[in-house]
Amino acid sequence: MSAVVAQCHYSFGLRRGVANNLFYFDEQTVIFPSGNNCVRYNIDQKWQRFIPGLERSQGMYALAISSNRRYLAVSERGERATITVYDLQHEQNRKRKVLNGGDIHVQEFVSMAFSTDSKYFIGQSGAPDYTLFYWMWEKQKVMAMVKTTVAANPVNQVSLNPYDNTQICVSGNGVFKLFRYAEGVLKQSTFHKQETHNFLSHAWMSEERVIAGTEAGRLMVFESGDLRWDMSVTTKTLDQSKVLLDVIPQRQLESSLEGNDEETPQLPRVTVITAYSKGFACSAGPGTVYLFERTDDKDNYRKTREIRIPPDQCSHEPSHAEQQQIVSLVISPSEETVVTSTDRGQLYSITLSSAEMSKGEQVQFEFLSHSFHSGSITGLSICIRKPIIATCSLDQSVRIWNVETNTLELYKEFQEEAFSIALHPFGLFVMVGFSDKLRLMNLLIDDVRTFKEFTVRACRECAFSHGGHLFAAVNGNVIHIYSTTTFENILNLKGHNGKVRSIAWSGDDSRLVSCGMEGAVYEWNTLTSKRESESVLKSCSYTSVTISPDAKTIFAVGTDCTLKEIQACQILREVPAEDVAYTTIAMSRSGRTLFTGTSIGTIRAIKYPLSTQKDWIEYQAHSSPVTKMVITFDDQYLLTVSEDGCLLIWKIIDKEGRGLKRDKEITYAEEILITKSDLEEKNQVMLELKTRVEELKMENEYQLRLKDMNYNEKTKELSTKFVQQMESLKTNIQILKTERDNMEVANQETMFEVMEKHGKELQDMESANSQKLMLEYEKYQELQFKSQQMQQDYEKQLQQMEESKTAALEELTLYYEGKMQEKLLVLEQCQEESRIQAREFEESRKQMEEDGDREIQDIRIRYERWLSDERETNMRMKRDTGIMKKKFSSLQKDIDNSNVEMERMKLEQQKLKAIVKSLEKDILALKKAIQERDETIQDKEKRIYDLKKKNQELEKFKFVLDYKIKELKKQIEPRENDIMEMKEQIHEMEEELDTFHKKNTQQELDIAELKLKLNTTDKEMRKGLQKVRDGEALVRRFKTDLHNCVGFIQEPRRLKDSIRDLYDRYAQQSDVVRQLSVDANVQREYARQRDHLERNVASLKRKLAQDCVVHHADNVKIMQENVTLISEVNDLRRQLHLVRSQVHDYKSLMGKKGLKNQPTPQKYNSLLSPRANPSNMVVRLNEEDEGDRIIQLQRLEIQRLREEIQVLMKIHPYRPPSTAKLPSLQTNT
Repeated sequence: MSAVVAQCHYSFGLRRGVANNLFYFDEQTVIFPSGNNCVRYNIDQKWQRFIPGLERSQGMYALAISSNRRYLAVSERGERATITVYDLQHEQNRKRKVLNGGDIHVQEFVSMAFSTDSKYFIGQSGAPDYTLFYWMWEKQKVMAMVKTTVAANPVNQVSLNPYDNTQICVSGNGVFKLFRYAEGVLKQSTFHKQETHNFLSHAWMSEERVIAGTEAGRLMVFESGDLRWDMSVTTKTLDQSKVLLDVIPQRQLESSLEGNDEETPQLPRVTVITAYSKGFACSAGPGTVYLFERTDDKDNYRKTREIRIPPDQCSHEPSHAEQQQIVSLVISPSEETVVTSTDRGQLYSITLSSAEMSKGEQVQFEFLSHSFHSGSITGLSICIRKPIIATCSLDQSVRIWNVETNTLELYKEFQEEAFSIALHPFGLFVMVGFSDKLRLMNLLIDDVRTFKEFTVRACRECAFSHGGHLFAAVNGNVIHIYSTTTFENILNLKGHNGKVRSIAWSGDDSRLVSCGMEGAVYEWNTLTSKRESESVLKSCSYTSVTISPDAKTIFAVGTDCTLKEIQACQILREVPAEDVAYTTIAMSRSGRTLFTGTSIGTIRAIKYPLSTQKDWIEYQAHSSPVTKMVITFDDQYLLTVSEDGCLLIWKIIDKEGRGLKRDKEITYAEEILITKSDLEEKNQVMLELKTRVEELKMENEYQLRLKDMNYNEKTKELSTKFVQQMESLKTNIQILKTERDNMEVANQETMFEVMEKHGKELQDMESANSQKLMLEYEKYQELQFKSQQMQQDYEKQLQQMEESKTAALEELTLYYEGKMQEKLLVLEQCQEESRIQAREFEESRKQMEEDGDREIQDIRIRYERWLSDERETNMRMKRDTGIMKKKFSSLQKDIDNSNVEMERMKLEQQKLKAIVKSLEKDILALKKAIQERDETIQDKEKRIYDLKKKNQELEKFKFVLDYKIKELKKQIEPRENDIMEMKEQIHEMEEELDTFHKKNTQQELDIAELKLKLNTTDKEMRKGLQKVRDGEALVRRFKTDLHNCVGFIQEPRRLKDSIRDLYDRYAQQSDVVRQLSVDANVQREYARQRDHLERNVASLKRKLAQDCVVHHADNVKIMQENVTLISEVNDLRRQLHLVRSQVHDYKSLMGKKGLKNQPTPQKYNSLLSPRANPSNMVVRLNEEDEGDRIIQLQRLEIQRLREEIQVLMKIHPYRPPSTAKLPSLQTNT
């Protein structure tokens, strides 16, 4: 094996695509995935510890940590998905158990969770089965499994109830289910369909309450599986710092959901919810976290704080950082710090105390450590004079890291993607290959500025020479060598037929090694530009090359899964990589070890000289192919980057753990670059700050003098005041002392009396208690004697049982041993017989070979059956012996169980006493509950009695109102004609209103069409302006390129080539085609918008027709009710007319007969009652005075009702419009 070992030292980057990728281990340590490792990062001390992934795994998919933060579960893909549980309290993070799906083939586990006591574990598999597993993980035992959903509705999260280990919550797209583990099966306890919601996250708030977040920006609170509240988190447009939080009851839920789908199409996604003691925290759209706390009634929540991700000032678009989606959100154990991770691989944190103190201000996150790359890292470089690393990425950023302090020193984003990077050996300049140009930039104290550009597009490889006077840049299949001082193109190395993938300088900068995709490895002389050596293997596409320190040997790797050692144009050795392609290679300066990166993200340390056998050590590093690899010049660190966006720093040590010896001690330079203008500006700022400090000193001294004077005056006033108070307090103290002496004398007298009294009582009590103690002691002696006798009896019984059981055991052992001997003898006899018969069979087979194949086959079948029977008997005997042994062990266990049973019975007796006490307490509680319910029943009976009385009063009032209605209906007839005229006017006005509505709708359609035309003209104008700007930029670039061509005016060939390049670059044939396609796109967009508007108009017309039908039905119903009321009024009028005629007859009779047959007042009132039946009326007359008085009262009541009708007509002069005419009132004159 190799004598040199690589140890993972530090990591910059967060692996994306891992569920629950952030946890708190303790108050200072967080855990997150980086590459193919889990990192324990100490926030205060800045150190890292690593937990590597499994070999041959296809990467991590989900993480979970236990409640006591001791165990970490990691889900990884592979041939079969596995879950590995690590012990975090062990120094080496020891692997405890490995869980899998058993007989079910699982591709990945999308979500996992531990129980509160860390004994049970659940895991949700992915598509297509979506099976939920419930493990007792320490025994690797699957307790139960159930299919949670179908492939069309994926599951996003599963969790165990922290208060109940048997209850599980599953949420996903159209899925929200609660399962309970009972009797070895997971049973679903809720059956509510939530197909319209995509649940992204959920969290347990209490034993029965779960809050879930949806993709549409809704927070739903479930209690016992039933939806209780639905909270919508939306941001106002006028005030971005306030959030509307609408709480909708369950009965209004359906209507609110239907309306929200149309009104708010774009809502923040609630991707993560985390509960804590005061409430919960959740994400609310891009870059936003809300903190909610419980209100006083414990059922609702209110938003207390909004925290946002700040804009990135180093980016060319600072607002892009605010659009990151929150992926994970964790709160420290002491609930002081919140840490979150985003979908772009960034880690942010904030302390809750600072968030609460900054009232009225926008609270923002801060980076937990540094800003990481969010895309594939394409370039990596180091320098000699400084301990810095330069990386570039497809996220358009360039970052400078410090390998000694493990910090990010510089960071800047550009407008183009960066493909390659090279640091100058002095560490003051950096060369970056962008998609449009190759730029040489200065590394300033706080910025990266371009000072020279080269016309090399999409440079995939660039490198400075070790002396720094030259640099090489790859342009397709040509290598350009430039001078660092004059920036002239000194050499052009041509010879590769394919794209150049890697270059390497020799130690003395006299040679340059390159490899290409066509399978060629060339060694160039950088002084003469001649090819020194070459090795071509067309079956291999090389990806990386390096050269030995003595510049005699070349090492190359490619797609054929081998490492090649090349010397003098010959391949000396090929080391196979076992079906893994090498992507990059690096050699230590000492020449002892080679390091290679693979396509699966691992790192291999290979001993040199090479051997054809497997002589390497493999390390788990990245989750994607390794793109670049570099060893520092002092052989202390190995640096690797990958497509997963992570930078790993490996410490190179020997097997004993010591670092490699350095040939020379390297002293790093501390100089930095700064421009003159920046320096003058900072000096000016320092002078201004100094003057400001002096002014502040003068002001502070003056303020201090004023405060001293004020404080001296206040101290004098307070001193005089306190002296007066002290004198008054002294007099009070003297008075209190005299009162205390008097009270002490009185207390001593009372104390003496009480002591005498208690002494007598104590003597009496002692005499009485001594007699009681004697009686109790005698009882105790009797009980103790009885218990000793019972104990002796139990011991004798136990001895007898043990003797009987031992005797029975001995008899059984002797009996079964004898049987075993008999069976063994029978077995030996059978074996001897089988041997004899086998010999006979052999002899008969030799004698009867001439009889034919048929007889031989029959005999063979017969003897094989006989042998199988013998084997079965043999196996049966073995089973019998096993059964006997089990019976013997079971009898031994019965003896032990009988001893345990006595102790268990004693414990059960104590438990039963405790249960009796608890039941008595429950009985008392139930009695109290019954009393309370009796009181509530009495209150409700009183309420019923009050309502009955009120009902009687209302019936009386109803009788009076009926009479008033009859009188009011008399006034209806004169106004019917007016009503008919008003109806005709209303009908005409409604027709005019319909015409106005039609005109308005037509005008609104015209306005919408004009707006669409205006928008299209605005878009065309913007496109025209953009084309003008693009044309101006193209003209500027053409002018610069033409100016460069004019420089070759003395060289016709180069002038011709440059003009040809200009023609190829700027004369494009696709301009006309692009214009035509743009016009066609405009027409299609116009047609699409017109179709959309026509569909909207048709839908609005349908809605209008439906509303007209509904209104017509309502008018018909009102008309029918009016008809019934008018018929009742006519009936009442007929009755009233009949009553009046009868009253007139009675009056005439009363005038004729005088005082004869006068009716009583009660009967007269009954005749006047409007409810009297005319067919059953008794002809009786009242006295004349009494009748006159009743008639006068009736007239007064009629006058009052007429006045009320007049008032009502003034208030409501018109009736509501109706389409049909009412029938005329019928009057009987």
